[in-house]
Amino acid sequence: MASMADTAIHGGQERNARSWGAVLATYRGPSAFRSVWEIIVTVLPFVCLWALAALAAVNGWWWGLLLTIPAAGFLVRLFVLQHDCGHGSLFARRRANDWTGRFIGVLTLTPYDYWRRTHAVHHATAGNLDQRGIGDVETLTVREYRARPWPGRVRYRLYRHPAVMFGLGPAWLFICQYRVPFGLMRAGAQPWISTIATNLSVTVLAAVLIWSIGIGPFLMVQLPITLMAATAGVWLFYVQHQFEETHWSGKQDWEFQHAALHGSSHYELPAMLRWFTGNIGIHHVHHLSSKVPFYRLPRILRDHPELREIGRITFLDSLRCVKLVLWDEEARRLVSFRDAKAASVA
Repeated sequence: MASMADTAIHGGQERNARSWGAVLATYRGPSAFRSVWEIIVTVLPFVCLWALAALAAVNGWWWGLLLTIPAAGFLVRLFVLQHDCGHGSLFARRRANDWTGRFIGVLTLTPYDYWRRTHAVHHATAGNLDQRGIGDVETLTVREYRARPWPGRVRYRLYRHPAVMFGLGPAWLFICQYRVPFGLMRAGAQPWISTIATNLSVTVLAAVLIWSIGIGPFLMVQLPITLMAATAGVWLFYVQHQFEETHWSGKQDWEFQHAALHGSSHYELPAMLRWFTGNIGIHHVHHLSSKVPFYRLPRILRDHPELREIGRITFLDSLRCVKLVLWDEEARRLVSFRDAKAASVA
């Protein structure tokens, strides 16, 4: 029997996490015209902003480098388009999704086929304490943290420090880590082909741009765009699952639909930020039905307002999520290091 935590109320009736699958299936099926339009209104502004910022750098118009800020926003949106390709939700045909995702991956520095496989693991295991390690933010339980020797605890504290998680981490992930298929290095040729092909394509594109405008202007434009977009992307992924009332459970109790609905947040952002982030904040719905195109997610909330409050966090709420670093299996919530220490003393 579904618990109250599993249910949402609609028209006087309770609907559990499992039953949402059939409801959300009606929103699947992308519109080719809409998807192409979304690509055009994202790629063209990104290219234009990049070119204008480069022109400013070449001529010493330093104020023009402010254009890297909106350019980074469009790069985040490009990643969301690539993300939908990986789920097969941007186009009806897999080939169209895959080749679109591969081309966008050159701009986002993300090898598409490799990333698609790791992200599929994330979706299949999100919230499962017995299947952590690929495509997610490392999360220890309070018990696991206490059992680690002090070097292990220090390492975890450093990993979870905001300067690492949202500073060094995003730069390492997109500039260095994605150059090699970590986690899938023994999973056949495809991850290697994906990373190598992306690396070569990025190298060729960078070489052409450096030849055109010089290495100095290139770095002045590309580095801030990449770093800002990478930080924003990691932040979004973090708050989508690292919030106080998220869901984690052992394999025996884990259920995909419940983990999707309650282990993913509804990150409610202002309209402009929702556009730039491709509605990815409606993450609990996305995890329940990843085949729904990103541009249909707001319509689902309009049609089914009971989904709005499940896992809802505002921007201010999300700032408080940074300190939540350990899963308390007894309280069934994420807690801070300070909370875990206080509980051990009590």
